[in-house]
Amino acid sequence: MNDILIVILLGIVEGVTEFLPVSSTGHLVLASALLGLSGGDATFDIVIQLGAILAVIVLFWRRFLRVGEGLLRRDPAALRFVRNILLGFLPSAIVGMVAYAAIRAVLEAPAIGPFVVAVALILGGIAILFIERTVPPAEKGSVETMSWRVALGIGVVQCLSMIPGVSRSGATIMGARAMRVDQETAAEYSFFLAIPTMLGATSLALWKSRHDLGNAHLSAIAIGFVVSFIVALIVIRWFMAIVTRHGFAPFAWYRIVAGSIALAALAWH
Repeated sequence: MNDILIVILLGIVEGVTEFLPVSSTGHLVLASALLGLSGGDATFDIVIQLGAILAVIVLFWRRFLRVGEGLLRRDPAALRFVRNILLGFLPSAIVGMVAYAAIRAVLEAPAIGPFVVAVALILGGIAILFIERTVPPAEKGSVETMSWRVALGIGVVQCLSMIPGVSRSGATIMGARAMRVDQETAAEYSFFLAIPTMLGATSLALWKSRHDLGNAHLSAIAIGFVVSFIVALIVIRWFMAIVTRHGFAPFAWYRIVAGSIALAALAWH
């Protein structure tokens, strides 16, 4: 991670892919493999995701402010918003605490990680197409109007994103769509759910790697953080426009093509 250009490139990859249903971690694993970075750096890959999370806070600050004010008044809608975010976060928090070591081992395995990512990209793309074509359109709702059962169910589905290449946002969005949540609400819930999920993952990664973090490593993380934040600011608005017009199918086809190309590239190497 000493090469500044590589750090910037990985920050761009993170910012572009974090909120798209294409797997940011999977793309970072593949990018590291194709750039010849032996095994990549799981701590770097996880922590720079905070830059993209900060972009959500900046873009939706008015929404969060309303929720905060509502909590002070004990407004039912604000309470349901927080309840649904916490219920969606709970399953992945439990699984992450238990499976952290195994997940990191896969991310850092130069032979296994990239192959798993490529296959997961393809299978995930097929799953998105299936859900898009079989689940009927849903009426417009909001995170506040989701039931606790739906929020918890989406949280359980999000645990699939522990597999590199599945995509946290993809699992969350498709889990929501399978439970008859409308496209816009599914995307927004994915954005909001990313905040506690990635804060938890980052805190755990930093704690586990605290003895290995030097000044150069922290500098690389800081640069990647800033780059991913700036790029994510742009991508989130673009993503919502695409989803409103075309749904999630374009990202499914991208996953299938990208995964196939990655398999071919890995076989060539």
